[in-house]
Amino acid sequence: MKLSELLHGIKHTVYGDDTVEISDLSYDSRKVKKGDLFFCISGYATDGHEYAHQAVKSGAAAIVVTKLQEELQIPQVLVKDDRQAMAECAARFFGYPARKMKTVGITGTNGKTTTTYMIRNIAKKAGMKVGLVGTILNMIGDETVQTERTTPESVDLQRLLKRMVEEGCDLLVMEVSSHSLYLKRVYGIEFDVGIFTNLTQDHLDFHKTWDEYVKAKSMLFEQSCISVVNVDDDSAANMISAAKGEVMEYGVMHSTQYSAKHVELKPDGVSYDLEFTAKSLHIDMPIPGMFSVYNSLASAVAALALDIGDYYIEQGLKEMKPVNGRFELLDTRGQQYSIILDYAHTPDSLENTLSTIREFAPGRIVTVFGCGGNRDMGKRPQMGEISARYSDYTVVTSDNPRYEEPKAIMEQIEAGVKERGAKYICIENRKEAMKHAIKTAQKDDIILLAGKGHETYQEIKGVKHDFDEKIVVQEIFDELKIRRR
Repeated sequence: MKLSELLHGIKHTVYGDDTVEISDLSYDSRKVKKGDLFFCISGYATDGHEYAHQAVKSGAAAIVVTKLQEELQIPQVLVKDDRQAMAECAARFFGYPARKMKTVGITGTNGKTTTTYMIRNIAKKAGMKVGLVGTILNMIGDETVQTERTTPESVDLQRLLKRMVEEGCDLLVMEVSSHSLYLKRVYGIEFDVGIFTNLTQDHLDFHKTWDEYVKAKSMLFEQSCISVVNVDDDSAANMISAAKGEVMEYGVMHSTQYSAKHVELKPDGVSYDLEFTAKSLHIDMPIPGMFSVYNSLASAVAALALDIGDYYIEQGLKEMKPVNGRFELLDTRGQQYSIILDYAHTPDSLENTLSTIREFAPGRIVTVFGCGGNRDMGKRPQMGEISARYSDYTVVTSDNPRYEEPKAIMEQIEAGVKERGAKYICIENRKEAMKHAIKTAQKDDIILLAGKGHETYQEIKGVKHDFDEKIVVQEIFDELKIRRR
């Protein structure tokens, strides 16, 4: 594709020959190939302009800049917004793949991952081939592709969507993070359905203020034809006011268009009637907790918006299996206590998980958790207080400390635990913390390993060390000589 064709409709100024052929797109100078268009993205950690020379040396045919690189003798495209230009170019270069599938985008603090899997299950039941983009992994049908961020950069995302189209996907279901909206990774994609799950404190290290966080989330509904909104959440009005098209409201606490009635919370799942326009569906979900009601409700309403039949909605949810690292019951080799693995890493998600466990726990609740470093510090004492409120015993430990000192993070969590005067212990080494909980477990205890969920690493000083808690639990059993009963 010629550079001039790629840039059609995008505000820009070209310095040099705009008829050069572009063979691919890149924003990482280490991956530039001959004929690529290289985007000099002004990032938060580094400035892509610093790597323009390296990109040219590797064979870039042209570069996109926000400040001219006068010493380089190569066609340069000057734009005002580099990320928006990259998103627009990526969509055009890969043939606007999102337009060739039905598309569902899901945003919110909690519930995004599980909701994507529920919609995928419903759609598969209806005979559709589904592409999924999410925190844990990306999927094309039943093929899995690992991912490093919730929503890939626009070039990677559009490349992936093109592949989904080529492999016959009818539906795209994707998590849309606040980061990706603010950084315009999904700019230019018009979603058939946008879903809002909920909003609680998270990512204030990035967005700085609550209002900025809310505004970033609401951007999804500016580019959604139908907005499916949880009206029980305090931020629902913000999402509704941003919506450009039809709004479908759902809730449990408020009577609204799509309401969950006759809710039953059971140890092995939930059931309720989804009532709307003089009609109802009966929903049975084999995943316990009030959050399962909300996630399945959002999924069902989105499926209705996509004109998927009632039978497929009911059966797709009824046959739903737990998502990796989301309220997942681990193998305890027949011991008389349980271990639940959950990604709960925000105050709201930790409270949801613990309150659900409290509903059916026959014995003590022992919570093992920490908080990530170089992230929102304000939530640390809050999560400590929540753990102390719902747990009989809290083991404060390290999560992904990144470049922070683990002890400093733990002290902030500990301050919240102390507010409740609850029983707790601080053990910095996460494996030793888990080992302590298992070694001291009593009959009927439920041990919650919170915060890491699906993650298979622990990030310390910029290095990711292997740390899959499912594997670590089995290693601890071996070390303690706990054999299968």
